[in-house]
Amino acid sequence: MEKGGAVYIMTNYNNTTLYTGVTSDLIVRVSQHKEGYFKKSFTHKYKLKKLVYYEGYHSIEEAIAREKQIKAGSRRKKLELIQNMNPFWNDLTDEILKW
Repeated sequence: MEKGGAVYIMTNYNNTTLYTGVTSDLIVRVSQHKEGYFKKSFTHKYKLKKLVYYEGYHSIEEAIAREKQIKAGSRRKKLELIQNMNPFWNDLTDEILKW
């Protein structure tokens, strides 16, 4: 049986640094970022605690493929993705809690 997945983008308070990730449990993973669960991680070092973009998939394999596609793109393309979904760069954590 396939397990679903999600691709997401986190940023910091000033929206200057971006991190694209993939997970099988978006709610748990975003909570880990916010709590600084992995102390030596890139997201902890740069205080990336704001979820500004996500996409859900039926399988983790689809999510991983999309993550690779997004990571291979330019910063401009990532900014366009965020702007199209979330033009005010709001933290979308409350939105995913309603899934």
